[in-house]
Amino acid sequence: MFRLIFTCLLLIFYCECKILNPVILVPGDGGSEFVVKLNKTTAPHSWCVLYTDHYFSLWLNFVELLPKVIDCFTNNTKLLYDREKHVTRNPSGVETKIPGWGDTQTVEWLDPSQISWTYYFSSIVNAMVKWGYERNVSVRGAPYDFRKAPNEYADFYQNLRNLVEETYALNNNTKVVLLCHSMGSPTTLYFLNHQPQSWKDKFIQSFISLAGVWGGSVKSLRLLASGDNLDVPFVKALKLRAQQRSMPSTAWLMPSDVFWGKDEVLIERPGRNYTVNDYKQFFMNINFMDGWYMRQDTANLIRLLKPPGVEVHCVHGYDIPTPKTLVYTGNMWPDSQPNVRTELADGTVNIRSLKGCLHWQGKQPQKIYHVPVKYAEHREILKNKDVIAYLKKTLTS
Repeated sequence: MFRLIFTCLLLIFYCECKILNPVILVPGDGGSEFVVKLNKTTAPHSWCVLYTDHYFSLWLNFVELLPKVIDCFTNNTKLLYDREKHVTRNPSGVETKIPGWGDTQTVEWLDPSQISWTYYFSSIVNAMVKWGYERNVSVRGAPYDFRKAPNEYADFYQNLRNLVEETYALNNNTKVVLLCHSMGSPTTLYFLNHQPQSWKDKFIQSFISLAGVWGGSVKSLRLLASGDNLDVPFVKALKLRAQQRSMPSTAWLMPSDVFWGKDEVLIERPGRNYTVNDYKQFFMNINFMDGWYMRQDTANLIRLLKPPGVEVHCVHGYDIPTPKTLVYTGNMWPDSQPNVRTELADGTVNIRSLKGCLHWQGKQPQKIYHVPVKYAEHREILKNKDVIAYLKKTLTS
């Protein structure tokens, strides 16, 4: 009898220790797949598809980035800005959809074909399954249209709130961990800043940020000025510039004047330098004033970094050369690529921005854990062994 009681107590203790807080993955800029259906009357070239009777993969689809075809891709993915309503929309005849709500597949891989280079949360999810998590039950995904910014995310935020509550209930009323990467971190901060504290106390266990962009990044200025080829060798940056400029998220991620001083030069070019105080002139000089209005729409969304009101784990890389100043020479600005002066951070986001979470220390009762990881590059942090070991310790202890 004693042995039976002792065995039951051990089983109860073991089960209680193995209860895992469910996790919702919130991706960053470029971290969600999206599909498109077309019903267009015009296109940049005769080889561009005008009509489809079904959705097909648009991001990430390497075929769409091939020479010549890339013009079709840019035309289909760029957004049109309404200055009166302060919102964006797809071009006429372009219908986009974000697949996989609540599931992990479309945030584990950027390309549905799962080419190795297009990994996203896959290494983390594979590890979590080994720890006892179950895809689409105790680890779930919250993909969204990363081209936009929180001022246009009302539907996404309502769906995210519902997903948190549903995941909580699905896992025996266990609090949820929000695990975010890059732009997903400030996107989630905005969400948490707009939830009642009583709701957060009931449903949220913690907020884990991987490479969070708390105060913007100099790299975003390159997308706006001369485009970025996404580290794909056969892609010309200028071919993507129109699409990258059209995204409010690009304007949102410009360096913040809370993090950069008014005298710090971000861009140099013949006859003119630009600081955080020169953004209007910058947009005038690149002949893209919609960008100025999008910056005004988004600059103050999380500018003062109000504490999230939940436990925070702020994990980021350091000691990797990262753009500090963009230097344009010659008379081809902004249609040439800059020389880049660097500083040490995670390769994409500046260290002062990555450390933005430290602003909350002493400003909320919940703990703030700061975890710098040497040489953890901005996207590679998602498969970094030390980071995954920290996640295991945090999620399973």
